[in-house]
Amino acid sequence: MREDWVECELKEIFEIVTGNTPSKKEPSNYGSEIPFVKPPNLWNKPVKETQEYLTNSGAKKSRVLPPFSTLITCIGNLGRVGINKEVVTFNQQINAIKPIKHIYSFYTFYQAQSPYFKLQLEKKSSATTVAIVNKGNFQAIRYKLPPLPEQRVIVSKIEQLFSELDNGIANLTTAQAQLKVYRQAVLKKAFEGGFTNSNIQEGELPKNWKWIESGELFSFVTSGSRGWAKYYSESGAIFIRITNLNFDTLQLDLRESKLKYVNPPNNSEGLRTKVEEGDFLFSITGYLGMFAIAPKLENAFVNQHVSLCRPKDGFDKKYVGYWIISKTGGHYHLNQIQRGAVKAGLNLDDLKSFPVPFPSSVQEQHQIVQEIESRLSVCDKLEESIAESLEKAEALRQSILKKAFEGKLLTQQELAACKMAKDYEPASVLLERIKKEKKE
Repeated sequence: MREDWVECELKEIFEIVTGNTPSKKEPSNYGSEIPFVKPPNLWNKPVKETQEYLTNSGAKKSRVLPPFSTLITCIGNLGRVGINKEVVTFNQQINAIKPIKHIYSFYTFYQAQSPYFKLQLEKKSSATTVAIVNKGNFQAIRYKLPPLPEQRVIVSKIEQLFSELDNGIANLTTAQAQLKVYRQAVLKKAFEGGFTNSNIQEGELPKNWKWIESGELFSFVTSGSRGWAKYYSESGAIFIRITNLNFDTLQLDLRESKLKYVNPPNNSEGLRTKVEEGDFLFSITGYLGMFAIAPKLENAFVNQHVSLCRPKDGFDKKYVGYWIISKTGGHYHLNQIQRGAVKAGLNLDDLKSFPVPFPSSVQEQHQIVQEIESRLSVCDKLEESIAESLEKAEALRQSILKKAFEGKLLTQQELAACKMAKDYEPASVLLERIKKEKKE
């Protein structure tokens, strides 16, 4: 930290306000409608329009924030930060720092996002199932205070660097979206016969293809049973849930963070859903069209939101799998079945009745899979590179914030210019001024 900076507790300089559950017994005179901020509205950016509002009978006056307050989640997912540009009120999961005259509000907003601030927030949380930082602990968080001119220049430098970073991230996310479009274009062409046939008429199958019902391909179709919770364990058989399925790949997501395990008894009804290599696994509630082909697993079962369809021999399983995840293929037909339904869900007959464009030659099915995978493997490598770049971008963002609040972001020339500003004074003098005005 620089020699003309000081460190103090939040409560020494700011008024801290805690949110609460709105009550009609807490009147306010702040107009007829006030935006009501919740943690999902906080994205380390200025708070945009919220979807919820409180009437003047529902927002307590002490919890209505003036513009340019810094809002920070202190229950649950700690450390989500926002800054309001209009009058707002907020819920009980958020603590707010009200702005004051001698501190640049966006300086506080960015400091609240810094590793230094967030580490303190985590250390001051109570050791409960849900992380909570109460008002007393929150007020004791240490705050780094530089001279006012330096606050302004630090914010300007952060925003310049973040703008460049955001432009790079925007280009990366655009490339991600384009790869998704390309993936689907590959699948569409494949199932129109475009990789193995010439002179195809639009909307017509190649001559050696036919439409079949999916049920013709399965020897066994079932779904998971209920009541597995009592069999949960730290190890044992893998318990496959919708979270292990995806929309754009045939692979099960078997990362340890996504796994649950069960140990069912030998007479358990759920044993009928034991997964075998090559089984088709469908999501049948909620997000329809999530899918995977099971790899070889030592022991695994499915829950009630997943259907297991065991394919017959005599066709390329991946060929049908890629049709299922195609947005113009199985994914489209399965979602069409549920059009207008209150709650998306499929029954077992639905999984037996969607159409599949089927080449009579298994060799042609193999060739189509090879053509698909040769193109999608390029996408996989590009997406991996993009994901790595996005991780580096976030690490760079944290590095910028770390340097900023260690006093190492500005050049010597920039610091010299700050000291020439009319309102420059050492932070120790500034702190005493704030404390004095706070008492008055």
